[in-house]
Amino acid sequence: MAQLSLNQISDKLNQEFNGDTRNIVFWYDDKGEFEADITDLRLEKAKVIHLTKTNLFQTKILLERTDPEGNYLVYAPYPKPPSRDNHLADTIKYSKEFFADRASLLMVDLNIPETYKHVIQKYLKFFAAKDRTQRFYDLELDHYTTETIEVGLMSALTKSKNPTFEEVVRTILVEDDLENSGYLAEFEKYQLDEAFWKLCSQEFGYIDENPSIVKLLMTFFVTYTSKTIKGDLPNSLKPYLATKAGSVRSFMDQMMNSILYREKFNGLSEKIFRYIDGERTLSTLPSQEVVDLEVFPIADEIMIKWMIGRLLAEDLNAEIEGKTIPQLTKYRDTKHFSERYTREYHMLKHAYYVINSATFVPENDILTLIKQYDEQTYFVDTHYRKFYYYYDQLSDVHKYDDLRSLVENIYTNRYLDVIIKKFNELFSYEKMKDQFKLQKDFYKNFVRGNRERTIVIISDGLRYEVAKELVKRFQRDEKTSATIEPQIGVLPSYTQLGMASLLPHRALTISEDYAVKVDGKPTDTLKARQDILQAVDPDSLCIQFDEVKRMKQQDLRDTFQGKSTIYIYHNQIDGRGDKAVSEDEVFNSCEEAITEIFTLIKRLTTQISASSFLVTADHGFIYKREKLEEGAKIEKFFEKTDQINRRFIVTENIYEEIGTQSMSLKDVIDEDDGRYVVYPSTSNVFKIPGGGQNYVHGGSSPQELLIPVVQVKTQRGYVETEDAKISLVSSLHKVTNLILNLDFIQKEAISNVVKPATYKVFFMDEEENLISNENIHVANNKESDASKRLFKLRFSLKNQTYNRSNKYYLVAINEQTGLRIMRHEIMVDIAFAGDFGF
Repeated sequence: MAQLSLNQISDKLNQEFNGDTRNIVFWYDDKGEFEADITDLRLEKAKVIHLTKTNLFQTKILLERTDPEGNYLVYAPYPKPPSRDNHLADTIKYSKEFFADRASLLMVDLNIPETYKHVIQKYLKFFAAKDRTQRFYDLELDHYTTETIEVGLMSALTKSKNPTFEEVVRTILVEDDLENSGYLAEFEKYQLDEAFWKLCSQEFGYIDENPSIVKLLMTFFVTYTSKTIKGDLPNSLKPYLATKAGSVRSFMDQMMNSILYREKFNGLSEKIFRYIDGERTLSTLPSQEVVDLEVFPIADEIMIKWMIGRLLAEDLNAEIEGKTIPQLTKYRDTKHFSERYTREYHMLKHAYYVINSATFVPENDILTLIKQYDEQTYFVDTHYRKFYYYYDQLSDVHKYDDLRSLVENIYTNRYLDVIIKKFNELFSYEKMKDQFKLQKDFYKNFVRGNRERTIVIISDGLRYEVAKELVKRFQRDEKTSATIEPQIGVLPSYTQLGMASLLPHRALTISEDYAVKVDGKPTDTLKARQDILQAVDPDSLCIQFDEVKRMKQQDLRDTFQGKSTIYIYHNQIDGRGDKAVSEDEVFNSCEEAITEIFTLIKRLTTQISASSFLVTADHGFIYKREKLEEGAKIEKFFEKTDQINRRFIVTENIYEEIGTQSMSLKDVIDEDDGRYVVYPSTSNVFKIPGGGQNYVHGGSSPQELLIPVVQVKTQRGYVETEDAKISLVSSLHKVTNLILNLDFIQKEAISNVVKPATYKVFFMDEEENLISNENIHVANNKESDASKRLFKLRFSLKNQTYNRSNKYYLVAINEQTGLRIMRHEIMVDIAFAGDFGF
């Protein structure tokens, strides 16, 4: 591209040397415009002499004595001197002179109209270097005006490949040194600085007698802030307001939403916050004014502080703009700095729901109490678990000390102990088995007689509410269906008895030395359990999860080939919770367990064509973060011969200790066993030596005894799914204001075949140039009622001149696929756009 001017010169000069007679051509390049190019000049029948002010006499000798017949181009990178000062004046008289106008050549190469020659001449210095010229050529501008030429020159200097002024500005803003911009220095060097500031005024309404990049950036952030806070802008910031707020918002939205500039934008936000003394000017703004502000993280700090205060006051009815605290956490989690605060917003949401359980009232019938837990109350345990899951990911938790204490107090004293106490008051195996299956009948109820291969995944400590989350995970996958039901676990709810109860048996017993046996056979090893399974079904297999995880596909096929029932033992939750050093990681292990089980089932479906799975557990657990006070420990009253655990005692004695209850073992295992199991009436524990007091199991509570049975069916065929779509509801044919609010609807509810999608919604012109801010909307509404899937988006059009005869469009693009799902044509008829700020 940059070589075209030189090629034109070469062609013209070659014509001069094409004859049979000798020719000497003198080229005085007044400004030395082609000095860098002269060595690349390709002449077919002539040689080039590069004339300097010290080789004049040597050149004269060469031309007239040494080689009097050769063709020569004599190039001088300076103006032609007067004849009296020119030793070659007489030679010039019988030679020819060549003239080249760099500006004209460039315009021919680029097809620039003659009208803009003065523009090229003004910036001719820019074209003195090949690399700069080449970058300008590479932009391949499709039309020329003074503005496009100047923006093209700026783009070449900033090495921007997209020749738009917005891109030039973005490139400059993300430069490390804002106070001493290297790019702006380059603009000044080539006389482009005046054009740059003129375009800043024209495009963004930035006007300043002494403009600077720092003040331009301050103007962008302050103007955006002024349009997203509800109250008045602090007086000290008003001098930084631009007159074209819509254009500024559009520009800032693009920076915030761009993968290329997102991190740089965060750094700019921090700098500008310091420049405008944000701690003084913005940190005192009330929460209701900053709910929409997203260019400074101080908005999130203000919102979080407000939420903490409302939660500590147990003011669960608190709202801002009609949004409750959970709705506000979700809303703020869509804003620019959400990645920085998402853990805190999630934690606060779950804290809200735990605090909301302060008014919990359990049902008065054991069957309805279990149904209540199955359908609603389990969520409290989930919210408590999730609260600590996100809390533990925070680097600075001290500001949440009071909130954590409140969550702990309400969870333990106003929910957990309340539901456990009522559960134990009503507890009756005889009554429960009329409506719910028993864990000790698991094999008979769910495994025996299955016609297809059944894979049973037994996850140690997978309590009911965690399994509920696993089911939801499966239900979001189009290739699986999953259901869950509770079965009533064995008491005491500990690993040995729980694992044994899941095996086929006629008799389940606890020996004098407290070993658990099935039909008189031991159950404490993998081999022992497999022997019991194979006695009923020779094609059965018992295997550890970790061993399956290590297997390659062929090993899996070989191992599972011909097997009708496979028990896979998974030990993520109990394996970590049962150790004092890691018990506080148990909620992390719950998340990992869900992922591991989900991944395992998907893998077995794909690699060995398995399609029928059962997921269950040996027992659940209780976990409380707060260190147990001595009052929560039941003092020693038992005998040395008793089997003692923090949550249960197996004894031959009848104890009537306050705060405990007891049950005959024969009521649990249907065997003639004269011993009793004693357990706390609430979440308290027995006082025994040793560490590990926060994660416990073995007692009687919904959390320990309601054992999940998850039935998963996987489909090996593909189920067609689609993204949720959105459409415009508002009637929109003509836009008459720079600010407008539009109603949209998510067309379908999220389901197993309709998946969530993220859309970018904005206005553009015929050339597909952005003319508004960009709205990011996540279509993830599950409501079946269409009226509840309505949503509103706010748009700010650029303050520029609009032509009523031109076409403009409202556009929605799927961010994941890049597909345009909506292109709604409109007319823009705004009388004063481009003249006034809005």
